[in-house]
Amino acid sequence: MSELTALLTPEGLRLLDEVGTIASAAEVAGAVSRLRAAGHSPDLVSAVVGQAHLRTKAASKFGGFAERMLFTRAGVEQATRLGVAARHAGRMRRAGISRVADLGCGIGGDSLAFAGAGLSVVAVDADEVTAAIAAYNLAPFGADAVVQHGTAEDFVSANFGEVHNLRSNSADSSEDAALLRDTRMAVWLDPARRTSGHSETRRVAASDYSPSLDWAFELATRKPTGIKLGPGHDRDSLPADAEAQWVSADGSVVELVLWSGALAREGVRRAALVIRGEESHELTAGADAVDADVRELGAFLHEPDGAVIRARLIGDVARSIDAGMLDEKIAYLTGDAALTTPFVQSFRVREVMAANPKAINQVLRSNDIGTVEIKKRGMDIDPAAFRKKLNLKGSQTATLVLTRVGYRRIAILADRV
Repeated sequence: MSELTALLTPEGLRLLDEVGTIASAAEVAGAVSRLRAAGHSPDLVSAVVGQAHLRTKAASKFGGFAERMLFTRAGVEQATRLGVAARHAGRMRRAGISRVADLGCGIGGDSLAFAGAGLSVVAVDADEVTAAIAAYNLAPFGADAVVQHGTAEDFVSANFGEVHNLRSNSADSSEDAALLRDTRMAVWLDPARRTSGHSETRRVAASDYSPSLDWAFELATRKPTGIKLGPGHDRDSLPADAEAQWVSADGSVVELVLWSGALAREGVRRAALVIRGEESHELTAGADAVDADVRELGAFLHEPDGAVIRARLIGDVARSIDAGMLDEKIAYLTGDAALTTPFVQSFRVREVMAANPKAINQVLRSNDIGTVEIKKRGMDIDPAAFRKKLNLKGSQTATLVLTRVGYRRIAILADRV
């Protein structure tokens, strides 16, 4: 808090702008030495250099906006990319929403997009420092983006009534119930994970979130709501009546959003939103897709986008491109034509061999391969360690896919299309 206090002064903010971009550890050390030699206090130097470094890291998510924002380390890591948040804001506007309560707002990344789309925002965070940073980031929007320090539960209780009593919505209800019935107001929830060391592959119980997912799911039955979760969240715990949308941005699956009420689209329960630069494409369905039939490896191998895999819509993609599964348990498709669909990446197959270094090295030599991209699925190997076993002395580049078909472990030498 002392660093933030030192930073949120005319001198601190001026110094932050003067320092500019700080990307490397060497630049951090150099900036600290210069500022300390100029007589600035340790707290101010630490705050300024830390913020300059975070601004540099945040540019990948916020672009030019990062140059005037403040951050926390956790805030940069957890914040929604601005391009993704802008698409969420567009969904809200199309649904007729004009007001949003951003509960668990963090540094205000989502609220920034909501307010930028013309929505009135109340942003709430339980951490006092984080709320202060969100207030700074949203200050340009004035009264259209108000930040409050408090918990999501307290905000909902004060404005809508207790969650377990939300089913009481009769005509003679209180003013709180009137707010509950306001169909132009939506809730955006980004529950914090209480469990340390969480990873996408580890299942997290509903009670491990703050607010708990049971509480959030109950609220979503009463208000149009978007709930942001990790893309690897346990599918078995998802509400049956919500729209589940997995989002990938530039090749990485970044989040799962559950949409309810007016924000959920009619007949859609599974969606894969694929964003590439400024363009976006979406695949939707009413349920998980039935997998496509297995077929022999053809002239091309196709890798579905991660959002398509998470949404379990591989079968729909396969049928739309006349492709089949390489193996019933492996998320690779194959066919005899190159594809330009945004939902898969195609690779032209050169050769197929046993997935052992001796066989692979022989093929690498005969194809003059000196640089390989290694991809693997269905095999328990470390690509970095496996690379050390390869004889890469040629002048050409290729992709090496390590996978299995049935009980056979195979390697496919291919080229990106």
